[in-house]
Amino acid sequence: MAILTDGVERFIRDVERRLAATPRRAALFRNCFANTLTTTIKRMPDGTTFVITGDIPAMWLRDSAAQVRPYLMLAAQDAEVADMIAGVVRRQMMYITIDPYANAFNAEPNGQRWDAADETDMNDWLWERKYEVDSLCYPIQLAYLLWKATGRTDHFDAQFRVAVARILEVWRREQRRGQPGADGADRPYRFVRRNCPPSDTLSHDGYGAPVGYTGMTWSGFRPSDDSCVYGYLVPANMFAAVVLGYLAEIAGAVLGDDALRAEAEALGAEIRAGVERFGTYEHPEHGRIYAYETDGLGNYTLMDDANVPSLLSLPYLGWCAADDPLYLATRRFVLSPANPFFFQGAAAAGVGSPHTPHRYIWHIALAIQGLTAADPSEREGMLELMERTEAGTGMMHEGFDAD
Repeated sequence: MAILTDGVERFIRDVERRLAATPRRAALFRNCFANTLTTTIKRMPDGTTFVITGDIPAMWLRDSAAQVRPYLMLAAQDAEVADMIAGVVRRQMMYITIDPYANAFNAEPNGQRWDAADETDMNDWLWERKYEVDSLCYPIQLAYLLWKATGRTDHFDAQFRVAVARILEVWRREQRRGQPGADGADRPYRFVRRNCPPSDTLSHDGYGAPVGYTGMTWSGFRPSDDSCVYGYLVPANMFAAVVLGYLAEIAGAVLGDDALRAEAEALGAEIRAGVERFGTYEHPEHGRIYAYETDGLGNYTLMDDANVPSLLSLPYLGWCAADDPLYLATRRFVLSPANPFFFQGAAAAGVGSPHTPHRYIWHIALAIQGLTAADPSEREGMLELMERTEAGTGMMHEGFDAD
């Protein structure tokens, strides 16, 4: 369902006028800004909004929030856009109440799924059940940003309360992953996919590698949908701490729920303390930096991935300022050969992902590099690079060869 409202069209034309000196960039903006609205959004009979992700007929909690976030700037003046985004939030919260461990859902309970043989607790609503901490962060972030952009609070309804209670329950449970008796259960989530790359399933019979207690909350998979090597995914935990602050503010200012506010604040503080104690590493070249993953047992994954939340994206997520010294040291690491997924070639240099072929750079990472850059020339350089690497399609891509 296309919702190119008059307000959206006016905004696109205004940006095109401002980019008149760079017509190729202006055309890219029009194509990309309109594409989500015209190709991925479907208003449902119940008033919610279903958002497909790319060419897959399913709705990812993460992707759907990121896909509609750019339109928040228009929501205060355009009721149709605001209603569309509120509909996304309501559908996300509905999905979380169905299963907070799932990452992607069907439009209806039709039983379609990525792999019918997955060994996990599936139901007909679920397209895929890879548990990713950030899948539960993004809906809270979108709900909060919609409130801040428009002042509306109708999406903070009874279903929202149930969904955030489920989120807090899961994050609390997964703080003590694998410790018998924690919350009355021992490792309740399991995911096994047979005949696939190791990155598409969890090790240790589907439970993931052992972890110790850190205060952080465990994640089975990364935002790339690849499995974590070590279960405490640091940028995802940072994102969780940020949105728990949002939830505490919502609970106090909108819901009048002091118990929810206190629980969100307490859990957020525990996760932050865990990141600070266990989430950094003394690198021989770059000094103290944030690790990508850890297990609380002395092991670390030193890398960054194009997908957000990433270490590169920390100021964008609201974890820290763009000039924070620890972030800047981490940024230098991420944008260097020390990061195994930073690629430099004849056509471009940037961050890729183990999810795609070796030496593929992602436009998402280039965009985040520009959005978090302090130097205007670096921001302009990222725009020029994205413009040069659209391969004549007039669109951005998941990944492209560095050469």
